[in-house]
Amino acid sequence: MKWNGRIATVLILLIFNLSVASQDQLNDGNYGIIPKPLKLQKHHKWMYISQGIDIQNRSGDWNTNRLNTYFTQNKLKVGNFFAKKIILNQSETYEQEEYALTISLDTIALHFSTQTGLNHGISSLLQLLLLNNDEGSYIYKLPLGKIEDSPSFKHRGFLLDCSRHFFEKETILKYIDLLTLYKMNVLHWHLTEDQGWRIAIDKYPKLESIASKRTELDGSEYGGIYSKADIREVVAYASKNGIEVIPEIEMPGHSQAAIAAYPHLSCTGKQVAIANDWGVFKEIYCAGNDSVFTFLEDVLTEVVDLFPSKYLHIGGDEAPKSRWEACSKCQNRIEEEGLKDEHELQAYFIKRIQTFLNSKGKEIIGWDEILEGGLTEGAIVQSWRGVEGGIAAAKQGNKVIMSPTSHAYLDYDLKAINLEKIYSFNPIPTDLSSDFHANIIGGECNMWTEHVPDEKTLDYKVFPRILGMAEALWSSGEKDFQEFRDRVQVHYAILSEYNVNYGSESEPFYYEIFTRRDSMFIAINSLDKNINILYQEKVGYRFNTTKEYKGPIYLEKDLDLGVQAYKNGKAYGSVEYIQTKIHKGLHSAVTYQDQYSPYYTAGGDTGLVDGKIGTLDFKDGSWQGFYGTDAEITLTFDSVIEIKGVELNFYQYINSWIFLPEGVKIYYSKNGKRWKLYEKDTNTFKDKNKTRGKSILGIQYTNEKKTNAKYLRVSIKNIKKVPDWHEAAGSDAWIFMDEIIVR
Repeated sequence: MKWNGRIATVLILLIFNLSVASQDQLNDGNYGIIPKPLKLQKHHKWMYISQGIDIQNRSGDWNTNRLNTYFTQNKLKVGNFFAKKIILNQSETYEQEEYALTISLDTIALHFSTQTGLNHGISSLLQLLLLNNDEGSYIYKLPLGKIEDSPSFKHRGFLLDCSRHFFEKETILKYIDLLTLYKMNVLHWHLTEDQGWRIAIDKYPKLESIASKRTELDGSEYGGIYSKADIREVVAYASKNGIEVIPEIEMPGHSQAAIAAYPHLSCTGKQVAIANDWGVFKEIYCAGNDSVFTFLEDVLTEVVDLFPSKYLHIGGDEAPKSRWEACSKCQNRIEEEGLKDEHELQAYFIKRIQTFLNSKGKEIIGWDEILEGGLTEGAIVQSWRGVEGGIAAAKQGNKVIMSPTSHAYLDYDLKAINLEKIYSFNPIPTDLSSDFHANIIGGECNMWTEHVPDEKTLDYKVFPRILGMAEALWSSGEKDFQEFRDRVQVHYAILSEYNVNYGSESEPFYYEIFTRRDSMFIAINSLDKNINILYQEKVGYRFNTTKEYKGPIYLEKDLDLGVQAYKNGKAYGSVEYIQTKIHKGLHSAVTYQDQYSPYYTAGGDTGLVDGKIGTLDFKDGSWQGFYGTDAEITLTFDSVIEIKGVELNFYQYINSWIFLPEGVKIYYSKNGKRWKLYEKDTNTFKDKNKTRGKSILGIQYTNEKKTNAKYLRVSIKNIKKVPDWHEAAGSDAWIFMDEIIVR
């Protein structure tokens, strides 16, 4: 990393002598360390730096390269006998990652038992140096105090997907510096995917010449691969900084890039292209072909040689079984091994790889799908589809890493997961018995890069939100988000020095829609006092004059708004469009025959009658999802009303297995016992489920007869399974809808 500006100034001042002035009139100094230390004692005194410094290793030859490198890069004298001292004290009384940092009148003392503990102490010291230096000052001051610190969880990880989009080695080294500074200790390096293979393997050169390059939709070529020299450099650098690098080699699914290079690895043996779109693909390794295991064992042998970590992540997620179902070799394997079905075949696949890796001294980590078909002893489960998989694995005695989509996915936008949401994360589920808490070893935040094409976007997505995860996994005790947020503010200057293009903590503003019987109003607020909000109302096809938001906007008819936040006189964030519908179904009671997904609730049981219309972002909180099941929803009005029409909106994005329904039937009743058909519709959806890209289909249903009803029932038929022509054929299909509009 190149160091300049304020960091260079800090490092120059650091090597000067420490002279202390006891000045009670000064404040306590900035101890805004992230993650928050376990114990902190502050004193009303300051230490001033005025001459060189002497780093003393009093026991053992400890690695102080992080300090020494800073000094030598700036041509600064180290080891002045008359200087004040940084004293390194090793003691067996400290745990693996525990450290103590004491800043007294004439010394900075670091106490630890391992190099890992020392690294954490150095990180806290560097944060203090940076947080308390006034830019341009020729004297550095440091607040006196004592820190005693250790983490709550031993696995504190960050997953970086370099397969969908490739990041240069320098970006990886930069992120290792940042993980170290904030006491994360695992880089989960995702290196193989449908869209690209990123690790050079000597025995299979086509993985570099073919599998590492894809042809984009516009015809351009995209690619990249890490040489073995690159990987050794990254691993060595990470090790010096106390970061464990765990590679992920995906199997049996997410393997289309490898199959494109070596077609015999698939069930069909046919040539396929490297995927150039996002989603889940049906081309997976053939579980009935022994040459597949030969290939994987050869690959893993070379991978094991590169990564000293005792763990290797084998993926195991999102593996469609349609190819296996139609493959004679896979079916023979099921019969020969006495397996029940394709799920047990996947378990066979994983166990066979696990046995091989165990022979190499490695333990496997897999996504929670490896639970399906039976989980073996020793496998670590990374729970991403909520926490249920993690709970099941913990109860079986397996170790668990928690990274649920609800809190840990940094590729999700700020509407779904903001800084506060991540900060609130607790890897131990509330309904997991304390008998199994020890099996939860920690958590990870995941950065999938389908929509992250460059380092600038990566930074914007990851920071500052990863700081919330760093604290959630390190610090114990009660949470106070406002206190944490105050500490985050002073870290933006540090992130700038690390050349981080950080993003926002949360959406610039948030809004709530409140409904009354025949009207509604929108309240818009911001957590930032410096935000001003302007909006426009849509009239016809155009937005009218811009207005400043000063209070709730009352609506008596359908209304679309365009809302823009401004900070310091400049547009902050992008324009957000809010679409509302006022209709007779608002505030009606809603019952469900089939339960919606806990991950896509649209706000709960009233989510389909709240007047809020969903956008093209299906994670915007307005869409209600039904996974692999039909949907039957009944509205009960306060009294009998005349129904002149019903409008429904459905979402379609087949790359994420979200399909239009097979058909819709609408019924009505006056007494809830005798039901009449209002409308039956199937033709609207016919042949529309092959459309690529995200889209919304709005449908209006009317009945020529006068219809009076107290009850309205919408019955929606799911296609149930992803069609055969789709890459994820055989998987459960989604239905997404956002509002039942009653006219």
